[in-house]
Amino acid sequence: MSTTVAERRDSSPPPPDAGSRRLTERVFRVRESGILAVLLVFVAATTAIQPRFLDTQNIQFVLINTTVFALLALGETMVVVSRNVDLSIGSVLGLSAFLSARLFSQVHGIPIPVVFAVGLAIGLVCGVANGLMVSLGRVPSLVVTLATLYIIRGIDILIVGGNEVVAQSLPASFANIPQDTVLGVPYLAIVIAVIVAIGAYYLRSFRSGRELYAIGSNPDAARLAGIPVGKRIFTAFAVSGALAGLAGVLWAAQYQTIDSTAGTGYELLVVSAVVVGGVAIFGGSGTAIGAAIGALLLSTIQSALNVLGIAPFWDQAIAGFLLLLAITLDRAISLRLLAALRLRSSRRGI
Repeated sequence: MSTTVAERRDSSPPPPDAGSRRLTERVFRVRESGILAVLLVFVAATTAIQPRFLDTQNIQFVLINTTVFALLALGETMVVVSRNVDLSIGSVLGLSAFLSARLFSQVHGIPIPVVFAVGLAIGLVCGVANGLMVSLGRVPSLVVTLATLYIIRGIDILIVGGNEVVAQSLPASFANIPQDTVLGVPYLAIVIAVIVAIGAYYLRSFRSGRELYAIGSNPDAARLAGIPVGKRIFTAFAVSGALAGLAGVLWAAQYQTIDSTAGTGYELLVVSAVVVGGVAIFGGSGTAIGAAIGALLLSTIQSALNVLGIAPFWDQAIAGFLLLLAITLDRAISLRLLAALRLRSSRRGI
């Protein structure tokens, strides 16, 4: 006998109640608060060993260094909450950094906003390519972005060759962007903080943003609920690419000497920052604010290693350790949370 529509509807699992959603949000909010507490303890311990760690100049350096990571983390967060990953962001940053900075020597008097627009467009093209392959081609994002990581880096090497952009070719107004401050706080850090806040508000308050969480929690259920899964995933990759392109321009302004190695290894650091900041690698939970805190933590660790005279090699080693630790913690939390929700449902007779 054929199953009727009504029977199929009745057999579908009931949606989680408001209490379950509140419990889930509360658990992961505590997870983010824990990262902030770790950051404060780390700063206190480093300052006790080396008091100059809290010098104004070093604090400004940490904030400026965090801006690029935080911008990349915002785009990566949108991708990861949808149960995907973008590993191409480091290569996109490097390509955007070189091509946008080179415009100053190729086009005399080009306005700085145009350079930022070009960098954003370069990243957007790369993000759109990733999004099309993942959403329309149904190719796993890990495979797609791992391939484009090398493809884009190869294009970067072909374009750059043995050349580089040097600080002398950049206008002072562009090079001073990271150094400009407001009451001692880098102006750029304030701008990026506002952008991250807008991104967090979008993910939490807009329907299209919340649908990314639904997709990450259960892609099949999201499709049955009528959510345009392909469209949302495509948009997430496009935004991630655009922000990576924008971050490339900021990277050029900060470091001012750009060659084919710009942004190498940033994909591990950014994914680590996102996951350490409370965004579950399995999708469906986490916030842009938490990811930004994770970026600040990793940037602080890098600065602390430099102040304490520890080899830079440990940057990636620590980032990898924190990534592994965060994934293990998230998995343990998810299993315990699932067990608690099942117990609550059984007691209510659901």
